[in-house]
Amino acid sequence: MYDSIDQLKKQLLLGEDSTFETKEVNCSGSAVSSPHKNSMADELAAMANTNGGVVVLGIHDKTHEITGLPLDKLDSIETWLRNISNDLIDPPLKCGMQKLFVQTGNSNEKPIIKITVPKSIFVHKSPGGYFQRIGSSKREMRSEILARLFQQRSQNRIIRFDEQIAGDADLNVLNKELWERFKTPLSPLEDLEFLIKLKLASYDDDGVVHPTVSGLLMACERPEAFIPNAYIQAVCYNGEQQTAEQLDAQDITGPLDQQIKNACKFVRSNMKTFAIKDPGRIETPQYSMNAVFEALVNAVAHRDYSIYGSKIRLHIFSDRLELYSPGTIPNTMTIESLPLRQSSRNELLTSLLARCRMNVDAEGSRRVYIMDKRGEGVPVILVESEKLSGIKPEYLLIDDTELRLTIFAARLS
Repeated sequence: MYDSIDQLKKQLLLGEDSTFETKEVNCSGSAVSSPHKNSMADELAAMANTNGGVVVLGIHDKTHEITGLPLDKLDSIETWLRNISNDLIDPPLKCGMQKLFVQTGNSNEKPIIKITVPKSIFVHKSPGGYFQRIGSSKREMRSEILARLFQQRSQNRIIRFDEQIAGDADLNVLNKELWERFKTPLSPLEDLEFLIKLKLASYDDDGVVHPTVSGLLMACERPEAFIPNAYIQAVCYNGEQQTAEQLDAQDITGPLDQQIKNACKFVRSNMKTFAIKDPGRIETPQYSMNAVFEALVNAVAHRDYSIYGSKIRLHIFSDRLELYSPGTIPNTMTIESLPLRQSSRNELLTSLLARCRMNVDAEGSRRVYIMDKRGEGVPVILVESEKLSGIKPEYLLIDDTELRLTIFAARLS
């Protein structure tokens, strides 16, 4: 947006609108004295909550004259902006910042800073509240508008969250080797057409192509760089409480199918297996790896990725395994109906996982692909785990924000 100096100058003649804002900046010593940091945070968040846009610093607010910025203060102003984006906006907002020289009417060149604000996949709160951009000004959102925006950007409105554009990510972060595995003989030959049709990428309002949330989760080597906490935090404790010594800990990152594979490896390497002679040697593990596999597939496929700051947590204790997945149960399902019904928060993600070849040695699994849509996962978890331990696994919804699955370890002696 406004990629050239000429485009910026033409927009300055037209003035501010819903995607273009100008600010004059004044400094006192090494600090920015105006605009106020809270006001600036409100402006940036409002753009991110609407359609994104550009804010140019070094322009008179009323006359749109290019006043420029002090050359020796550019780094301080950039730090001021970073602090605003990280500390005053929740969740933090990732903006692009570019220092430019612009020629004025008297042939002098003056420095400015161009801030590119992406249309965010999250809803951002700033010091003044929740704002949106209407015309050339920001307006605090009424409760019904805010509720609708949260719904659009989380559960399943017209565009599901997993299909939304990640506006701060470039298309080149998608790894060709990762997305080509989804190709079939009927897929389009042209790469961009294929990515668009599979919804791994999509156009923004300006015609620029960006990865979607699902594109990042399945075809980016480091999705957590763009979707914070899109990983599994795994810890093994030497006891029955989190206060016990940690025997092993790992942040399991990467594309979702790799997260499932490596999380299964983590459980396998940290669980105990006992052998008895009856009359031959019989090995009995603490957990059914088929049940663990199904639990991890459900966790990564159905978690709510729109909840900022929440990650999947895998905790192994001496007597149980706990798996926490962000988000409530999709749609009208209940804890009691989980074994009987199926519903998906992330339809695109589940369809992509259903096209990934099985990559886990989960004893007893008949899977060819990582996921199916027949709703067999929860029954497998319940039946196979209870067969080993004698205790039925438990699902618990915590504060309507997190689903916890507890699988009890087999009592082996």
